[in-house]
Amino acid sequence: MHPEGNPLKGVALVVAATLLFAGGDTLGKHLSMLYAAPLILSARYIINVALVLVTMWPRHRSVVWRTQRTGLVILRGVLLAFATITMLLALRVMPVAETVAIIYITPVLLMLASGPILGERVSPLGWLCAALGFAGVLLIARPGSGLDPWGVALCLLNAVLGSGYHLLTRILTRTETTMALLFHTALVGSVLSVGMVLVLGVPRWPDAPDAGLVLVYATCATLGHLLLTSAYREAPASTLAPVNYMHIAFATALGWLVFHQLPDVLAFTGMALIAVSGLLAAWRASR
Repeated sequence: MHPEGNPLKGVALVVAATLLFAGGDTLGKHLSMLYAAPLILSARYIINVALVLVTMWPRHRSVVWRTQRTGLVILRGVLLAFATITMLLALRVMPVAETVAIIYITPVLLMLASGPILGERVSPLGWLCAALGFAGVLLIARPGSGLDPWGVALCLLNAVLGSGYHLLTRILTRTETTMALLFHTALVGSVLSVGMVLVLGVPRWPDAPDAGLVLVYATCATLGHLLLTSAYREAPASTLAPVNYMHIAFATALGWLVFHQLPDVLAFTGMALIAVSGLLAAWRASR
């Protein structure tokens, strides 16, 4: 955060970003039920690459793609690309609210992974966060909940991939620039998704209205990440981390408005437990 940062502006940016993410999730569910996930993903990443180049290349030139630990930078991009695919595949068979809530177990998984990999000690509070988070997942995905088991598995795989992505981010920010990480994430995602489209083919291409929705989906994801990055220049992570959980609230509201899907009481309880575990993990990290 810069000394002249504005915390209220940072909070507003996170709220806007999470609304865009939830809107993208809702559109992603609609589109994933009609079209192949790699096709949707390729549109997102191509727009991402274009936006990064347009906004950063004129001023920073080769700094945009210069890296020191290229292998790890590429691996980070691969993890995010596959995490996005698992998200789209999960949304195809899962309600938006439950899908988003389950993937918010990621901060807890990241905390647990930081112990053996980064040598950080997991405190009793950390284990409590883990227990609350996993209890929340069990309440959401309990037997009789009606959720698709493969969809739940894809959500959990997404959380694992997301944890690896964030762990590599923590490692690479010591040696790489933010611009290079943004560019290579978009580039790797574009290469992988376009490659999958070429190899697997496209059973069905979007018509004009749906092509517009694909463009809106890609814009929501890209603009959301840019707003989130800008927010962390205005306020510390400890201030903004709790606001990220607006994503679950927005996803629940949009899932209800668009698909008429509303979690039951136990699922709402599970979502609350996951949110509490994430908030405690964020507070622990800030200490």
